[in-house]
Order: sequence, then C-alpha cells, then structure tokens
Amino acid sequence: MMDRTRIFSKTLPRHRRAEAGTVYLVGAGPGDPELLTLRAADLLAQAEAIVYDHLVAAAVLDMAPAAAERIYAGKQRGNHTLPQQQINQLLVKLAQAGKIVVRLKGGDPYIFGRGGEEVQTLAEHRVPFEVVPGVTAAAGVAAYTGIPLTHRDYSQACVFVTGHLKDGSMDLDWVGLARKRQTVVVYMGLLGLPILCRELIAHGLPGDWPAAIVQQGTTANQRCVAGTLATLPDFADTARLKAPTLIIVGEVVRLRDQLAWFEKLVELPTPTQR
Repeated sequence: MMDRTRIFSKTLPRHRRAEAGTVYLVGAGPGDPELLTLRAADLLAQAEAIVYDHLVAAAVLDMAPAAAERIYAGKQRGNHTLPQQQINQLLVKLAQAGKIVVRLKGGDPYIFGRGGEEVQTLAEHRVPFEVVPGVTAAAGVAAYTGIPLTHRDYSQACVFVTGHLKDGSMDLDWVGLARKRQTVVVYMGLLGLPILCRELIAHGLPGDWPAAIVQQGTTANQRCVAGTLATLPDFADTARLKAPTLIIVGEVVRLRDQLAWFEKLVELPTPTQR
C-alpha cells in the first residue's frame, strides 16, 4: 500500500515550525471550528501574537496558547475597531518586533478578506509572510444549508460578489449577474438585499427565480430563509436576520429541501420561510 505520509514528507515537512518575525495570514473558516485546516491549527498553537477579526469563532481562538497576545481588529458595518491601514502597520510592527504573528481572518483571507491589501503592505516592508487558505463562507455555508453551488442540471458557473464596494455603493455588473445557469453568491449583502433582488429582476431574471439568505452559516445559530427574488426581501425582513449573512441566487436553491443535512443534526432556531 502507498505510504501517503512518506510522499507528503518529500514535498513539504509536516508540522513546519513557525518562524519569528513572520506574519501568517490564516483563514479561520466560516464559523464551525472543525472546518479549520490542519496548518491553521498548527500555526495557532505556535502563535505569539494574534490579530483577529469579528467573525472568528471563540473556539478557534482557544486553540492558541494562553500567553499569546490577542488583538481584536474586527469590522462590522459602520464600526471598524481599527482602520485597515492601521491594521496593516500593526502587522508590520509585530513582525519587526520578532514575534510569530497569526493574522486570523474569517473564511478565506483572499476572498473578500482584505488579505491582498495586508500582504501588499508586508511585502513593501519586506516582512516574511505565509498565506494559509481557509474554507470560504460560500463553500461552507452552501454545504451546511444543502445548496450545491454548481450542478450539471442547473448551474455551470458560480460567481462571488461583495454586497458593498469600497465606497459603500452597490454598483455591480447587473447584466453579468442576471444570467441563468449560474449561481450568484453575495457576501455582506443583507442591507442591500432589496436592491440586489430589484436589479436582478430589472436586468432579466424572473421574479420567481430562487434565492436564499443564510445567517451565521455553519454554526448552531444558522438560519436560512429561502424564497424568490420577488419575495426574499420581505421574508428576510420578517425573520429579522442580522449580519453576518450570505445570499445565494440560482436554481440550485431549489435543492435545499432535498439536500439539507445540517439542520437534522442541530436544532436550529426557526423554520425556513417558503
């Protein structure tokens, strides 16, 4: 039988020691701490300073040594604990002080996590860094909600978009998004949900096109509200959902009744709207 451990050891050594003066940009996954990667858990165990975001689960932080410095840099809409530029400079400062720095971000650092901006600053200051990918919210939340992002019968493409741009607007490529046979996943789109649904209908999708919004996906507080472009804004308002949320638009949403599995394991707070 093939020894996979030996094959792996010939490419990269397992349990690579973290280096002092290095920043590790680590994806913490979408919420369920068991979705953390082995590399992420290994680096957390070696961390001397952790700069973490609002969406990082407490159970993930608990994997770090008690003596590790913990710095909260969370961002919520209209409430940024630290401006992004200040976070960038903080990472440089901690690394230059010789610490093993873990920059812990919800989901994946390079998917709407501003990881690229932070790494640019590190590179400009010649600070060593490593990027550890995580399970992004789109993949994790969709799986736990019973909605496959692609399906040969319904969707041959998947598009990730952010619900608000850097200037706070929601000026998206509506023509490109309002296409059939694809799945559209919208991060951070709760407040813009009425605009999203209205524009997609205005640019060609029917009002009865399936859509769903999920609050705190992959956690015991997960709530999924499913409907159509015409009904989802009212359904979500009635359900009084709160951020963080993820919106999924496309015919694959029809499959959730058949494929949902997580809510059979966990008693979720409220029933799904239809």
